[in-house]
Amino acid sequence: MFDKFNEECALVGVWNHLEAANIAYLGLHAQQHRGQAGAGVVSLENGERARFYAHRGQGLVADVFNDFDFSRLPGRAAIGHVRYTTAETASLANVQPLQAEISMGCVAIAHNGNLINAAELREKLIGDGAIFGATTDTEIFLHLLARSPKNVPKVETIITALEQVHGAYSLLVMYGDRLFALRDAYGIRPLCLGKLDGGWIVASETCAFDLIGADYVREIEAGEVLELSMDGKVKSYFPFGMAKERPCVFEYVYFARPDSLVFGRNVYAVRKRMGRELAKELPVEADYVIPVPDSGVPAALGYSQESGIPFEFGLIRNHYVGRTFIEPKQAIRDFGVKIKLNPNSDLLDGKSIVVVDDSIVRGTTCRKLVKMLRQAGARQIHLRVSAPPTIDPCFYGIDTPQKSDLIAANKSVEEIKEYLGADSLVYLSMEGLYRAINSDKTSFCDACFSGKYPISVGKPRSHKQQELFNV
Repeated sequence: MFDKFNEECALVGVWNHLEAANIAYLGLHAQQHRGQAGAGVVSLENGERARFYAHRGQGLVADVFNDFDFSRLPGRAAIGHVRYTTAETASLANVQPLQAEISMGCVAIAHNGNLINAAELREKLIGDGAIFGATTDTEIFLHLLARSPKNVPKVETIITALEQVHGAYSLLVMYGDRLFALRDAYGIRPLCLGKLDGGWIVASETCAFDLIGADYVREIEAGEVLELSMDGKVKSYFPFGMAKERPCVFEYVYFARPDSLVFGRNVYAVRKRMGRELAKELPVEADYVIPVPDSGVPAALGYSQESGIPFEFGLIRNHYVGRTFIEPKQAIRDFGVKIKLNPNSDLLDGKSIVVVDDSIVRGTTCRKLVKMLRQAGARQIHLRVSAPPTIDPCFYGIDTPQKSDLIAANKSVEEIKEYLGADSLVYLSMEGLYRAINSDKTSFCDACFSGKYPISVGKPRSHKQQELFNV
């Protein structure tokens, strides 16, 4: 298993399109990188009585919908979701979108993020008689909506529910004859709006629009509740006043697909500039610049172009490794890394190399990579990380280790270099990161690098609670 952070999920919504469910499925395909543990689509068929149809499963999108007959998901509206999870919460009950019938009608919901007060809300709701069938934050939204008075406008029921939650969320709520797309007031998780054949598309990343041929319109704004209706009307609400926008900077570092437009910027271009900034901050002489594929490739290209050191693929990735594989009974040293990456020995033998990666979390994988590169003949290994040291966990919807397991929170850069076995180690500075983004520190959430959380986390969840509520 790679030593990386894991994003929680991706969302897609399709409104007023003849092939809504099929389009939603394709949108999930494009965003598979954001979650590989489960996928689902819920469609809405409007008639005398709105009715939902659903298909969900564990695993990759292609596996869940293998040979699937999309006539089983009729209607002109659909929402979809892919999720990442820990093994402890890997159950079909947690695969979204979740759906229910409440006094106001049918509702389906898909969520990306993390509620800081989920444990407290869940305890209170159970005390009031609520019955939970899943272990995700998302089900809390369903119960809060179910407690709304009958005949109240749907947007008001959603706003009332949002007033009770505390944390980060991008949400899609298919509520009878309405689709609501919304982000928390800090806009931590991404969500954007597009158009296709006269209908509307909502997705976590614009790469979903590219696959289905939709036109990008704009981001759903921080703190916005966007309401779409079948008569073509679009309404926008900002119920919580002026937003304190602080989107997640790690989307640029690792999570988002390079070809996506996220928070108004092309991810590939930002990552290349990170590499350029890294090359400026502490130059080194070397024969080649090599990336740790695939996430390190854009930054390595930028580093190569700025430094003038040739770019080469010194590590070759096996792209056909599934989520699970059978490890041989005869122990093979560093098997988990070798099955995904293999050094190009003929290229590396006797050479001094700059190895560019996007982040180091625990350091376990990076240490094995350095050892493999040495065994392949590399004479000098200069590690360069296109982000600042990761010193704190995320409480806003990213699966991260505890602080005690983050290598940069417990060792100096020199100590990390020694542990990894590298000849040198340089992280991108915070100043270099924001120069690459062309922004200032007050515009993004960088708590994983700075420890400064824009939304108060109060008493952090225990590690057990964190596993329980992975979205």
